[in-house]
Amino acid sequence: MLFSSLIFLFVFLPSVILLYYISPRKLRNSVLLIFSLFFYGYGEPKYLIIMLLSIFVNYLMGLFVDKYRNEKKIARFIIFLSVFINLFIIGYYKYTNFIVKNINQIFNSSLPLLNIVMPIGISFFTFQGLSYVIDVYRGDGKVQRNPFNVALYISLFPQLIAGPIVRYETVAEQIDDRTESLEGFSYGVERFILGLSKKVLIANNVGFIADEIFKLQTSDLSVILAWIGIISYTAQIYFDFSGYSDMAIGLGHMFGFEFLENFNYPYISRSITEFWRRWHISLSTWFRDYVYIPLGGNRVSKSKFLRNIFIVWFLTGLWHGAAWNFILWGLYYGFILVLEKMFVGEYIEKLKRPFQHIYTMFFVIIGWLLFRSETISYAKDYLMAMFGIGGQGLISSQGIYYLIEYKYLFIIAIIASIPVYPAIQKRLDKMSNSWIKVLIIDYVKPFFIIALFLLCIMYLINSTFNPFIYFRF
Repeated sequence: MLFSSLIFLFVFLPSVILLYYISPRKLRNSVLLIFSLFFYGYGEPKYLIIMLLSIFVNYLMGLFVDKYRNEKKIARFIIFLSVFINLFIIGYYKYTNFIVKNINQIFNSSLPLLNIVMPIGISFFTFQGLSYVIDVYRGDGKVQRNPFNVALYISLFPQLIAGPIVRYETVAEQIDDRTESLEGFSYGVERFILGLSKKVLIANNVGFIADEIFKLQTSDLSVILAWIGIISYTAQIYFDFSGYSDMAIGLGHMFGFEFLENFNYPYISRSITEFWRRWHISLSTWFRDYVYIPLGGNRVSKSKFLRNIFIVWFLTGLWHGAAWNFILWGLYYGFILVLEKMFVGEYIEKLKRPFQHIYTMFFVIIGWLLFRSETISYAKDYLMAMFGIGGQGLISSQGIYYLIEYKYLFIIAIIASIPVYPAIQKRLDKMSNSWIKVLIIDYVKPFFIIALFLLCIMYLINSTFNPFIYFRF
């Protein structure tokens, strides 16, 4: 079930809100849990068993690690067992056939591929299960004796399928005791509609352009068409994923949860290091706190520091998908980050701001080409077409068509990718209660939010193109 589907917007969400708020407080977690399990099992009920298994295992591991936390060897073994089981679950469903394919290529063998279909959102709920056990061991959150509370944390529908990765320490207290308010609910509705608008009005439309261009042979691409295609995908993946995160955060607020931000306008960054402080924050901090720092972080020798960087970015790429282009994408960023930290960072800081932005976006766009391409050879050929090698020259009629036909869409995407809305909000907060502030907050803003929602509904009724990129992870 998609957040941006009519059945979610007009059947599922109103039902869960109604039952949640008419229920006694002690039953509200149960209402959320039941609806969350239904939400996950709606499309493929059989995969609900996998998530329930993950919940059961991590619930037991949490109890054991809390009981034996003072016996270091036993506690560490429990942590190892939890990591092994969770990674085995994700490894079996996500990477088995990838391993078989590579064995066949390396050894010229013909091992059969298994009939495995990856459960949706498995990368997210397994990482949250790991977060629970590790945070209990570290003392960053108290153990849950009630298995239904662990189930709610792992399966909570707002962030279940495509994140953000909600760490247990972030919501440990909120699971047991949280405060719902009209102000929080109103903010949640506003945030949800803004995220829905990012997804439906921008991501879906630029995604259509990107898909049409990436269907072409690279030999058919002009320079301008190749750049339009990859820039469209650059916009699509940001508005798709940040839109989903906005919707998840908004839904959380509707039920009294406060999830941490997952995106902070990454395309205004002035270095790749800054970009990764702003992009998919929940994943970056997860790998930092659960992998990079335990390995020693940067408080080790230079060789171990380099090892730590490349382990983290190898795993980051592998987490995104069982394909070599994802691994190369991760190592690509690891290499750039090492260059920035050790060699070129000080020179980048001396550049004028426009050049810093150009530098950052150039390498981000190349990174998204690796991410989007199904094979490394296609990425190479597409990159050559971007620079006029092996393609159809500089300009083509098709490229001009996309520029003219979708010029307003591209302008809106550019404006929406920079913090204009927060700047207006901040400016309003500083204003005294003048008639202008009252007019904007009480009349203009509600009208704007309602208009966006109605536009989204109109688009959803008339369109069949409504994927979520991160569902496959």
